[in-house]
Amino acid sequence: MAGVTRPQRLVLALVCAVAVSTIYAIQPVLEAARADLGSSPESAGRLVAAGQVGYFAGLILLVPLGDLLDRRRLIGGMLALAGVGAAITAVAPNGVVAMVGLAVAGVFAVVVQVAVAYVAAMSPEGERGRNIGAVTSGVVLGILGVRVVAGVLGDTVGWRAIYVLLAVLCGALALITQVGLRPDARTSRDQYGRALRSMGRLVSTDRMFLSRGLIAFFLFASFGTLWSGLALPLSAEPWSFGTTAIGLFGVAGLAGTLGAARAGRWADGGHAQTISGWSLLVLATSWLLIVWTGPTLALLIAGIVVLDFAVQAVHVSSQHLLTTAHPENASSVIGAYMAFYSLGSALGAVTTTWAYSLWGWWASCVFGGFYALCGLLVWALTRVRDSSLHYDSLTTG
Repeated sequence: MAGVTRPQRLVLALVCAVAVSTIYAIQPVLEAARADLGSSPESAGRLVAAGQVGYFAGLILLVPLGDLLDRRRLIGGMLALAGVGAAITAVAPNGVVAMVGLAVAGVFAVVVQVAVAYVAAMSPEGERGRNIGAVTSGVVLGILGVRVVAGVLGDTVGWRAIYVLLAVLCGALALITQVGLRPDARTSRDQYGRALRSMGRLVSTDRMFLSRGLIAFFLFASFGTLWSGLALPLSAEPWSFGTTAIGLFGVAGLAGTLGAARAGRWADGGHAQTISGWSLLVLATSWLLIVWTGPTLALLIAGIVVLDFAVQAVHVSSQHLLTTAHPENASSVIGAYMAFYSLGSALGAVTTTWAYSLWGWWASCVFGGFYALCGLLVWALTRVRDSSLHYDSLTTG
């Protein structure tokens, strides 16, 4: 197997960054977009939800195509259509049209999962974790980096500028992937319906998948608690930061991308399960730092760095384990796994704003830490079960 070259890893990481940015770009410019589109304050959340709902639909309906079609062509087509969604949002005359554009972009942003499946299929066994980690780092780069870019553009050019930029980048990457990536023709003869049914069977029959899915659910509920709610205390007294300043906190989170590549190497060494446990514990601990928003923000920033590192370590380890266990239908497996991610992110977004409105930032942090501990509990129960099964096999063998 020829493997994945460094330039190809870079291109695929950029694909992930740009695609996921089409979902999260609305968050730092939400108030400006709502006012410009004439939407009411209470309906502003629908703009955020539109992309997430589209993304969830894409995970279920489109990602299985990666096990049936040439993934290189699929990556190019999905990028182009995500760009169409971003373009619709950029020129939307009202909130309804903007929601349609965001939903379209969200549906085809699942190109991220096809890209991960592509790199897993193209990588030799000893390099799979490292390559997945490098490509997955683009997801965090997009989620956090777009906050910085969108915040600056929103304060200078206007909120629509970020969607013009994303539409152009999607189109450019769609062309680059067709030239720079090798074909990945599928040999599977499975029908689309069978691929969909296989995703359902994973939940009911594959214990490792179910445990990793539940871990992802709680992992990204904790992650979503931070990044969906952080603007609330930072925009309030005593800081009263604007959009640009709040967006710059994404720079601290970008340090977590270092966790992706390192976790991939650890996973290649057979330590994916152990790293997951330690990282979930670190994730829970990070909330003891994040809760402090005054009189200095140093502890908060440190907590953000630690949280994002831990999230990436668990996320990459899970994808390494799942693609190794299911090499022939990696796209379907990753799609089903990321459905847990999507639901967890939504849960975190809902509970953090609710808790903050009632009790303040400390309550949001309690929820974030609680979700992390739930993920750690699932991991611990899985290890106990696996150890018990291993013991039984030895005593009966």
